[in-house]
This record gives sequence, structure tokens and C-alpha cells, in this order.
Amino acid sequence: MTAVDHPPAPWSGRDDGPGAAHLRWHSAISPFTPETPPGASVLVGFRSDEGVRRNKGRTGAATGPAALRQALSSMALPRPASVMDAGDIAVEDGDLESGQRRLGAAVTELLDAGHFVTVLGGGHEVAYASYLGIAAGAAVAAGARLGVLNLDAHFDLRADPTPSSGTPFRQMAEAEAAAGRALNYAVLGISQPSNTAALFETAAALGVRYRLDEDCTTGQLAGVRGFVEEFLAAVDVVYMTIDLDVLPASVAPGVSAPAAYGVPLEVLERVCDLVAGSGKLALLDVAELNPALDIDNRTARTAARLIHRIVTRHDVRLN
Repeated sequence: MTAVDHPPAPWSGRDDGPGAAHLRWHSAISPFTPETPPGASVLVGFRSDEGVRRNKGRTGAATGPAALRQALSSMALPRPASVMDAGDIAVEDGDLESGQRRLGAAVTELLDAGHFVTVLGGGHEVAYASYLGIAAGAAVAAGARLGVLNLDAHFDLRADPTPSSGTPFRQMAEAEAAAGRALNYAVLGISQPSNTAALFETAAALGVRYRLDEDCTTGQLAGVRGFVEEFLAAVDVVYMTIDLDVLPASVAPGVSAPAAYGVPLEVLERVCDLVAGSGKLALLDVAELNPALDIDNRTARTAARLIHRIVTRHDVRLN
């Protein structure tokens, strides 16, 4: 993959013995090669916090991919799986736009080769890069209806002239309009105090469907399920992005903007199950892990559990 500028580092972790009975991520994963048969789950890292810096947030998310890999490494796999690591793309010298284009090219290449792609962020500027990848892919070119599901406390629809972690979905909407399409964008977990009236107005103008964090409690799972199922029914291929600040600060303290309320992990797991089991999920990314702000690797471990849950359920669907 010419777009990846840092090859994958070796994985290591707890070793209880050989064979499938003792299988963990570090013993199952291997470096990605172009000869990999279709159907693999492939990880790509995006070392960037330039978008967070531009958005005046707390930087440090560029080290997120390494922390996510470390948190995944000793997790036990329930069965053998085809999981691969394609390495990292790094944003350097403030050149966010070049990094986003290179990640987009890598994602397109992997998707068109028939793989399920998980991008390890990085700030939420990763979302526009992921979008570039799936929007340029063969499925969308053939007429598949793309849906973007964001698990996030924020709309990230800012109209700032300089792209940042606060603008990716506005950029997507503009790119879709230029292509003669409307962005099918839904957000679960919106925090009203964290989004201005102008952002709610922008969301309404763009036809964005959303559900507030206070409407995503464990007692409201039926409503959450209905929200996700309605979204899935209207699209053919899904890109899901998880901004870890959607979780309560007690669960995910290691983010630029910890949530005072947040969506319970149990609810997010049910959403992930629905999307992964739909047969429509092609691309996942996880954003905003800042290891320097984490406590006891709490945020990294929670993010890794969500990735693990999605990848293992997606693997069952494929096989």
C-alpha cells in the first residue's frame, strides 16, 4: 500500500499457550499484504491531532493508534479470524489535508479489495479522510446509497474556513452536494450543551437525523434500536465513526472534551451489534483517544472492546 508511510510494528501480549484455545489478537494478527484474499479485517492507523489543534482542543490523539493496538493485543479472540495490520499514516508539519487524502486512498484500496476496514485515530478529523475513502470506492460508484453513522456528543458541522476536527461532516455534506447527492448522516449521542443553536440549525438544514444523549439511556434501548434500524433501512453501505467523547467521562476520560453526561457503554454495544450484524457495515473508525489524558488506560480499553466486538461479529457474518 503506497499510501501507508509507517509499516506495522510487531504485536505482543499475554501468551497462555499455542492453538485456537489460547488465541489472542497479538497471536492472530499479521502484516497486511496486497496478496491477502478478500474478506480480511484490516487495521490502519491515522496519527493525527492537527485537526484537534486547529479546533483549539487538547492535543495528543496522534498517539492514539499505538495505544489502541496495545489495548487490543491481549484480548482473547473467540475463534480464529483473518485480522491484519496495514500500518499507519501520519500527519506531519501541519499538513492535515495531505494526510487525509493519503488515508482516503488507502481506505479505497482496501475496500475495493473486499476487506473490512477499521481506522484507528487520531482526532476526529479522521472522519473526512475515511469518507474520502469510501466515497471514492467501487460500491458508491456503482450506485450504493452511503450512510454515515456518527456516535458522538458533537455534530462536527462547523463552517470554519480552515478544516479541523470540528468540520468533517460539513465537508462531507459539501462533497456529496458537489457529487449530486445528499449526505445521509445520522448522529447518536448529541449533547445539547455542547452544540450551539447554529449547529442545530445547520443539522436541520442538511436533514441530519440525531438522538440526544439524554434519550440514549439503558431504559430507552427500544428507541435507540428504532433510530438505528430506520437509518440502516435507508442505506446500502455504512461508514460508522465512534468519537470516544460520546461516552461518559467516567468511562472515557482520555479524550479532548470529556462528556459530563454521555451514552452508556451498554447502549453503544447494542448499537454496534445492530450495525455490524446488518451486513452493510464496510468501514469503521475510532477517534479522539488521547492517551496522555487517560486514566489507567480506561478509555483505550473501552475503545478496544468496541473494536473487538465489531470485528468479531463482522467476522462471523462473513464466514
